[in-house]
Amino acid sequence: MKNGSETMETEEDLLTLLHIKLYHPQQSCRGLYNLLPLGTRSRHSADDPLRLGRDTQACTYCLADPRVSRKQLALSAYRTPQSPNILFTIQNLSQRGRLSVNGSSLGHLEKMDLPDKALIRFGEYEVLIVREPGEAKASFEVDLEVLPVPPSRETCTSEPGREPVMETGSADQNTAGLREESPQETDETFICYS
Repeated sequence: MKNGSETMETEEDLLTLLHIKLYHPQQSCRGLYNLLPLGTRSRHSADDPLRLGRDTQACTYCLADPRVSRKQLALSAYRTPQSPNILFTIQNLSQRGRLSVNGSSLGHLEKMDLPDKALIRFGEYEVLIVREPGEAKASFEVDLEVLPVPPSRETCTSEPGREPVMETGSADQNTAGLREESPQETDETFICYS
């Protein structure tokens, strides 16, 4: 017969895990992730949504970036009668910013089911979220890491209206000169050089 601590250890081994992998083109020089617990797993109650934004009071995870909304997005856990797994929804909490999930755009307060592997984009950020299922029902873990390259390049996914950035080869006339140092992501703002 197992005692309470052995049961708890077994449950911890079976927690659902969200791998959250972040990328920003200026991440090496701006200290954007100074407030995040990178490289350590954090345990969370499935009852409470995870919020990402710049507000340290309202958000579970904070980005040190004034261009990020106070509350950018929320991840909420849920279960269905058909599945024993913890699943998640993603909701855009930003009133001004656009959020896309695998190319599908979400407006303010809109939400959708989060796929097991999802590329999230807002501003210049790209966030790859991968869910590893577990059996525990009351809590889950989150592991945060920084990626050296955009996850869209690693996963070969692009968003409609955004051309993939090539490291080599020729650039078209609209982007000539913009890609000299390293690939950068663009947002809705079109940059025109004369």
